[in-house]
This record gives sequence, C-alpha cells and structure tokens, in this order.
Amino acid sequence: MPLAPKNSNNDRTAVLWCNLGSPDAPTAAAVRPYLADFLGDPRVVEIPKALWALILHGIILRTRPAKSAAKYASIWMPEGSPLKVWTQKQATLLAGWLGERGHRVTVRDAMRYASPSIASRLDALQAEGATRVLVLQAYPQYSATTTASVIDAVNAWSRRQRRVPEFRFVNDYHDNPAYIEALAQGIEKHWKTEGRGELLVMSFHGIPARNIALGDPYEAQCLETARLLAARLGLASTQYRTTFQSRFGRAKWLEPYTEPTLRELGASGVKHVDVVCPGFPADCLETLEEIAMEGREAFLHAGGERFGYIPCLNDSPAWITALTNIAERHLAGWPTRQETTP
Repeated sequence: MPLAPKNSNNDRTAVLWCNLGSPDAPTAAAVRPYLADFLGDPRVVEIPKALWALILHGIILRTRPAKSAAKYASIWMPEGSPLKVWTQKQATLLAGWLGERGHRVTVRDAMRYASPSIASRLDALQAEGATRVLVLQAYPQYSATTTASVIDAVNAWSRRQRRVPEFRFVNDYHDNPAYIEALAQGIEKHWKTEGRGELLVMSFHGIPARNIALGDPYEAQCLETARLLAARLGLASTQYRTTFQSRFGRAKWLEPYTEPTLRELGASGVKHVDVVCPGFPADCLETLEEIAMEGREAFLHAGGERFGYIPCLNDSPAWITALTNIAERHLAGWPTRQETTP
C-alpha cells in the first residue's frame, strides 16, 4: 500500500511574519486612517485616552497626514510601500527556505496597522486549516509599543474565535548570532563598495524614556545589539555611536537623538560617517527618508562631507538565513516535517 502522510491537510502549521504597517498610498487620504490606527493604539501613546483623543483628532490628524504623505511619496517604490514590499518578499523567502529544510509550513506576512491586517491573515490561515501559528515579528528588540501590540492584536482576534489555534510568540532576537552576522555582513559589504567612514552610527527607533522606567527592556536590548555588532566588526568604543531616532512629541525619549548627533559630528570636524539602522529588518520611511535623506542633509549642512547610508537587511541571504534559523528554533516540537507511515 502507498505511504500516507502523517499530517493531514486540515492540521497545518503557519508562521505569521508581522511588521508595523504602512499606508496603502502616499496620499493624505491614505495616511490619515493609517495614522489614526497607529497613534490610536494605547500601547504606542500611553497618556489618558480622552485627552489623547482630543489631541489626535483635533490637531494631529488635521495637519500631519499631508506632511507624512509627502515624505512617503519621496521613498515610494513602483511596487508600493518599501516596508510592505520587503516584508512580503521576506515572507516568501522564509517559506522557501523553511521548505528547503524540510518543513511543511505556511508563511504569511501581516501588518499591525493597515493591510494585510493580522486579523485578516489569521482568518485566512484558520480557513486553510492552520491549528498552530508561530507569530514572528520584525522587531529584533522587544518593546511594549511594538512587540506587545502585535500580541494584543492576536489576542483580540482569539477572543472572537470558538476554536483558537495553538500560538507561539517570538518576543525578541536582539542577540541572535545569525542576526548579528547578517547586520555585520551588510555593513562590510557597504564598506567594500563605498569606503569606510570615520565613525559608524547605529540608529535605533526611539521610545519615551518613561517606558524604560516602567520596565520596558528595549533600551538594554538595543545597547546589547550595538555592543555585539561592534564586537563582531572589531570596533573600539570610539569608532561607533548608538543613537535613537523618530522622536514624537515633547516628552523626553531615549537619548542621544540621532539627528542632533549627526549635526554635532559634522560640526566637530568628522568628515565621513556611516549610518546603519539595526532595529529595522526592512527599509521604510524611518530609514529611507528620515536617515538617508534628512540625516544626510543634517550632517552635510553642519560641515560633514560624506554620508554613507547602509541599507537594512531586506532580502540579503544572510538575513534570510537568520530569519529561517529563528523560525526553525521556535517551531521545534511541532510536527512541521512531512512524515510518512506504512
């Protein structure tokens, strides 16, 4: 008799590769609902809900969408938003590489804000027979503002289900050796083709300093990533800086801030800097516009002469290897391999 597969088509394992999200188009009309969803998340802005609603809907959503749309337009790709394009490609490659290692899994990309939403992807996976889902996030360093928000979205979906799949969550991989290696290889590739700057700036996304006081491990994990990456590259403490970007509002955020640091470096006589964004696995608005454009302008205007932007991990083979290793480690124990029985 022919051998029958041990795992039926109605008993599947899935990987949900989650990223932050992006508007569907670089227009104010598309940016407005995206910002409303993003900035309306209590994980992102932790101030009294009623007060924040007045500020968000009375001021921010009236003025910010048009400005943000112009920024998105400056980095938009023919295929769409860079963040969405790269995240989708990463999911496709992850599925293929897991398949090459013998794993029978479904991999889907999802966005915490905007489409494809986490809820819609989970609906589709459940319809396809997924009974186990590994939630893997594009946030190497854990923060309640990002990582926990994705978990919130999964839990919100689960509360509406009669039969809930078995879930596993990857909370962080900030010190994963393969992730550090992928970052290092990207930097070394840039140095070989573009030359090496006097200083390497490692810019991470910032969060309010208050979050750290409340127990968020994000800052410590960013600093550990930077330390490990510097060690892998053989950099002395004087050869790199760790900074934080994307400050929003007037509250104190993690310091030092990236753009003021770049201005300070340019004014102090540093002629050539390189900037890498280790916390962003995919190029996006915060890397392509805020760093590669605004950061460059700040450094050069202050007196610098050469600014090297080092692309994010995107679809580099070393990064897909790391992503596959991370997924495989957290899939351990689940029947993901195609097995046969007599």
